[in-house]
Amino acid sequence: MQEILIFRHAPHEGPGYLADYLDRHRRPWRLIRIDRNDPVPTSIDGVSGLVFMGGPMSVNDPLPWIPKVTELIRKAVAVDMPVLGHCLGGQLISKALGGTITKNPVKEIGWLPVSRASGSLADNWLDGLPAEFEVFHWHGETFSIPPGATRLLGSRDCANQAFVIGKTLAFQCHIEMTSDMVREWARVGADEIAPVCATVQNPQTMTVDLDARVRRLQAVADKFYDRWIQGLKSPVS
Repeated sequence: MQEILIFRHAPHEGPGYLADYLDRHRRPWRLIRIDRNDPVPTSIDGVSGLVFMGGPMSVNDPLPWIPKVTELIRKAVAVDMPVLGHCLGGQLISKALGGTITKNPVKEIGWLPVSRASGSLADNWLDGLPAEFEVFHWHGETFSIPPGATRLLGSRDCANQAFVIGKTLAFQCHIEMTSDMVREWARVGADEIAPVCATVQNPQTMTVDLDARVRRLQAVADKFYDRWIQGLKSPVS
């Protein structure tokens, strides 16, 4: 059976809830640990989809694996293979498809609302979701919408929070979070969130009603992941 490749760029930024979702839907996947120097595959043979998680680095950094990853994304998109990106992963997709990644006006860290875009394609992907809902954020940069793509989500301080092009879905925000991940990120990123402001939350604020917030977020994730896996080939038993 073909497998989904999930690219991890930092030890604490794994697939999280997405792994649970794929296991529940009996979709095989394999972790490519960029943070452990796993090689970037050069071929997409035997692959059903590509997923890229977050990370503390910038897509604009001169890291040797970034051109290899963006080339793999282009290969997948060219053959209509589903690709999914979260935060850094969304930025990698944007860069691969001709977008640019720049500094956002402010950092967004913690639980903040996003708003859905209008249009038939957005309605198709956002079916049943309210006009505004809360997701998790941890970013200081943002992507542009690449040529041919359609914006799905935005926020007050970051216009581009998600886009879709064909079977490819890219997020600036994080929908893959678990309660344990939120706590771990707050611990690992303590220095970054020390200067608290309107768009940067401290660990105490970040973990208020955490389990309930995560349950709501995972319900949102189910909507997007349900739509994304429709593009995968049917599993072979």
